Amino acid sequence: MPSISKKGLQMPESPIRKLVPYAEDAKKRGTKVFHLNIGQPDIKTPQVALDAVKNNELQTLAYARSEGSEEYRNKLANYYINNNINVAAENIVVTTGGSEALLFTIGSITDPGDEIIIPEPFYANYNGFSTASGVTVVPVISKIENNFALPKIEDFEKLITKRTKAILICNPGNPTGYLYSKEEIEKLKKIVLNHDLYLIADEVYREFTYDGLHHTSVLSLEGIEQNAIVIDSVSKRYSMCGARIGCIVSKNDNFIKTAIKFAQARLSPPTYALIASEAALDTPQSYFDDVKEEYVDRRNTLITELNKIEGVKVANPKGAFYCVAELPVKDSDHFAQWMLEEFNYNNETVMVAPASGFYSTEGEGKNQVRIAYVLNKKDLIRSVEIIAEALKQYNS
Repeated sequence: MPSISKKGLQMPESPIRKLVPYAEDAKKRGTKVFHLNIGQPDIKTPQVALDAVKNNELQTLAYARSEGSEEYRNKLANYYINNNINVAAENIVVTTGGSEALLFTIGSITDPGDEIIIPEPFYANYNGFSTASGVTVVPVISKIENNFALPKIEDFEKLITKRTKAILICNPGNPTGYLYSKEEIEKLKKIVLNHDLYLIADEVYREFTYDGLHHTSVLSLEGIEQNAIVIDSVSKRYSMCGARIGCIVSKNDNFIKTAIKFAQARLSPPTYALIASEAALDTPQSYFDDVKEEYVDRRNTLITELNKIEGVKVANPKGAFYCVAELPVKDSDHFAQWMLEEFNYNNETVMVAPASGFYSTEGEGKNQVRIAYVLNKKDLIRSVEIIAEALKQYNS
C-alpha cells in the first residue's frame, strides 16, 4: 500500500471537529445536542451582504483578481483607516478565509525547520498550518490563574533562537477571549524589533471587545511597519463564516509581493463571496453595538452559571466569544466524548471543545475545555445545567 507523508501523519486533528461523529450519533439516538464547541455565531448575517448576492446581475461567474478586487480592497482600506490603521489597497491581499491568510503568511516568511513563538493556549489550527509548512510551533505558556495575560518578555526571549521567524498572537484571543492591552502590544513590539522578527496578529475578533476596553492593532503602532502582519476575516465580524473571505494586511512591500505569488498559485478568492464581503462593509455601527450587547449578556450569563458549579474555575474573557473553563476532571477529552456517547440529561447533552488541543505543550490543558457562547442565554443556562449534572454523574 502506498505510504502517507510524514507531514500528513503529523497533521493534528481538530479538537473542535474531532467529536462531530459522536455528536451526530447522539442526534440519531434522539438526543438534543447544545453546540458550545465551535465559533459559529447564531447572529444573523447583515442583510446588505445577503442582498448583494441575491440581487447581482452577473452573466458570467468569472475569476476575481488574485489579490482580490480593487474595489473591495479600497473599501477595506477605508474600514481600517476608520479603525486607526492607516493602510492602502496595495497593503492588502484578499484570501479564502483567515485560514488561507495564515497559510500564505507562514509560507512567505518561513522555511522548513523555522520556528514561530505562540502564547498558548492558542487557536488549534495554528498547529496544523505550521505542520503543513514544516514549521515548529514554540509555545510560551499563559495561565488561567492570571486570565491568560501575556507572558513576561523574558519568557519570550529565552525561547528565541536563530530559527525563530515570528511571534504570532490572536487578539482578542481564541480560545481564551483574552484582550491584549496597548502596553502588552508595545512589549511585543520591543521584542520583535530587538530580534528582527515578524509580529503576526490574528485580529478577526477586533469588533468584539467588552467592559469599555478597546482593541489595539499591531498596525496602529509606529516603528514596526516592516515587522507587523495582520490576519483578518469577515467570518466572525459579520457572522459570515461560510463566505470564506479573509485577508493579509501589511506595510512590508516585499512580504505582500511574496504573498501575492501564493495567491496567484490558487488563482482567486470566490467571486460571490467577494461581492457579499464588499457589501458587508456598509453594515451600520448599530449592528455591532447590538451584537456586542448580546455577547456581553451571554458572557455574563455563562460565567455566572459556571461559577455556581463546585470545582470549576473559569477565566473572564474581555473579547471574542469564548472562555476556557477548568473542570474537576482528569481528562476533558474523555469527558467531552462521554457526554456525547454515554450521557444525556432529559434527552439533552452538550458538546464542548477539549482544551488540550489548543496547547502544543504535552499534558497542558488536560482538565480544561473551551466554551463558545454562541447560543442564546436560555440555551446557555440549560447547557451549564447539563454540564453540572454530567460532572456529578461522571465523577461518581
